[in-house]
Amino acid sequence: MSPQAEDELALVRKSADDPEAFGELYSRHVRRIYSYIYYRTGDQHEAEDLTARVFQRALRHVGRFTDKGVPFSAWLYRIAHNLVANWHRDRSRRPTVALDEYIVASGSGSHPEAMAMASEERDMLLATVRQLPDDRQQLLILKFVERLSNAEIGQIMGKTEGAVKSLYHRTLSSLREELAAAPHTGQASAAPSPSERDDA
Repeated sequence: MSPQAEDELALVRKSADDPEAFGELYSRHVRRIYSYIYYRTGDQHEAEDLTARVFQRALRHVGRFTDKGVPFSAWLYRIAHNLVANWHRDRSRRPTVALDEYIVASGSGSHPEAMAMASEERDMLLATVRQLPDDRQQLLILKFVERLSNAEIGQIMGKTEGAVKSLYHRTLSSLREELAAAPHTGQASAAPSPSERDDA
């Protein structure tokens, strides 16, 4: 176990009786948890509320956290995932991904026609992503927004690293097929090849 992991585990153990220790954990993880929830809901106010609920639930149950080789951050992401799933279920709507700021077509430059084409391709990609199953949307957020490795994603999603890699390749293949079948002008360039984000 790395010194950083040992330090965090010590904080987790102290947090059950020491609010300051939990406050340190909150400071370390709140930004990424909020970011994850925001890109699952697309709503700032709901993301703020759900983030607060994640840490409220974590504080109530932190005494039950046990070291099983899964980091505290993965435990928080799982709480966040469950709350977001309930949020979507309560509203009876399909989860969406607000990836507008992160998926930008390359090579558009500043030429108006090129920028218009890039915007059209980006909108097409986003519309396609929003049709993906929940687990594939979650995978794309963790990989492209949170920039986690396959191993880290596996810890959060409860999958092996190999299963994550396989799901990732299937997801990209589905995106390419949908984009190729969609009527559009030019070649969509925002969907990366497997090698671009493939972990060794």
